[in-house]
Amino acid sequence: MPTFDTALVWFRRDLRDFDHAALYHALKQSQRVFCAFIFDKTILQPLLKSGLKADRRVEFIHASLIELDTALRAMGGGLIVRHAEAAVEIPRLAAELGADAVFINHDFEPQAIARDAAIAAALQADGRQLLDFKDHVIFEKDEVLTLSERPFSVFTPYKNAWLKKLHARSDDFYLKPYPTDAYRKHLAPVADCTLPSLEEMGFTPSNLRTLDIPTGMSGAQKLLQDFLPRMGKYDDTRNFPAIKGPSYLSIHLRFGTISIRTLARHAAEAIRSNAGSTGAATWLSELIWRDFYCMILDHHPHVVEHAFKPEYDAIRWESGDTAQQYFQAWCAGATGYPLVDAAMKQLNQTGYMHNRLRMVAACFLIKDLGIDWRWGERYFAQHLNDFDLASNNGGWQWAASTGCDAQPYFRIFNPVTQSEKFDPEGAFIRRYLPQLAKLHNKHIHAPWLQGTMELTLADITLGDTYPHPIVQHDVARKHTLERYAVVKKSV
Repeated sequence: MPTFDTALVWFRRDLRDFDHAALYHALKQSQRVFCAFIFDKTILQPLLKSGLKADRRVEFIHASLIELDTALRAMGGGLIVRHAEAAVEIPRLAAELGADAVFINHDFEPQAIARDAAIAAALQADGRQLLDFKDHVIFEKDEVLTLSERPFSVFTPYKNAWLKKLHARSDDFYLKPYPTDAYRKHLAPVADCTLPSLEEMGFTPSNLRTLDIPTGMSGAQKLLQDFLPRMGKYDDTRNFPAIKGPSYLSIHLRFGTISIRTLARHAAEAIRSNAGSTGAATWLSELIWRDFYCMILDHHPHVVEHAFKPEYDAIRWESGDTAQQYFQAWCAGATGYPLVDAAMKQLNQTGYMHNRLRMVAACFLIKDLGIDWRWGERYFAQHLNDFDLASNNGGWQWAASTGCDAQPYFRIFNPVTQSEKFDPEGAFIRRYLPQLAKLHNKHIHAPWLQGTMELTLADITLGDTYPHPIVQHDVARKHTLERYAVVKKSV
């Protein structure tokens, strides 16, 4: 007999009907299962206040929910969608439906943890339960620890322990999908799903469709099938923004239109079969980084506001008008360094930035301009389609040398050599900075070093059609080493 008569599955960052931990356990343990999604005003209102009314992420979720509802109806259920404060609406909806328990998948972000604790208390006071499950990562919390049973703070030993645990069982236990379809008969039918429109929630359509970003579960499958034949070459192609190297699945992982188990399983199978194993191993390593940063956030929530290494909070960043001018130039893609500017243009226009360029752009803001890493982290959080607090924070603290297993503070990317190495023909730069298109491949990385004739032939006027560099890298590098001197003795 099922444990519960009626249950409610609250979808959050897991917008799929397959291989879904909470949905599987609810269906298996309950006689009737309702499904719901809340457009949480607590999350959406700050977006509206920031002026981002055309938010691609909200539109992506909206489109993905339509597909999820269709899929659930094909299984005999449906999706209840509300625009409300989740902390209030979930207990209220559970009472309305007579749900004995609410099933969710874990969320590691501090605000989400506090929200879920409040909901759990409200449900308990009403005689109901909140049951949560691991779904967002392969290994979470305390599942991968050092020999002294402490959380790792260095990636490589964490990765080795992660892989050892994965391979400890030969049956791919940790990568097996949850067979939700086997219990579909327990889904409770609901009336027609009425999604609040973007406009009703205060948003306007973005350029999501123009960008042709595929949404929903079908969009994730489309991208996965496109990537699998390329996965074997991932190690060779992933660092070059002008070519098709990444999987482009990050937004789908962020909103759970595909499961992490599916992706890790494909990588593991390719490694075992030796079919492009180097590329597959590198891609799996990127997925492990994701687990790593989730674990760090869970154990060290102070990283949201402070450096992972407390001594790095003593660094004095640029301030005042100069800092504001530098930051605005960086945001607008007007620093005078083409690869950095093209990266920021890509982010602003599409909500996506190539991973190599995320490192380049972040390092430039922090170590060339001397700007507090938290400024850049917040800007990425506003604009990235695939924004994930754990990974975004981890990446920015890595670039700032303030985080766990971060690059040494004296490792300072040269934006010109990075450009020459990873966009050698200037193809990516030309895509987002067409005013530099006529420059020779060798000259496009540093226009300010070219002579008057070269610039004239390319129809470029520095300071007019393209900015002068706002800082000189060699001088900025010296200032950065001085800035980090306050922590030199501790590293």
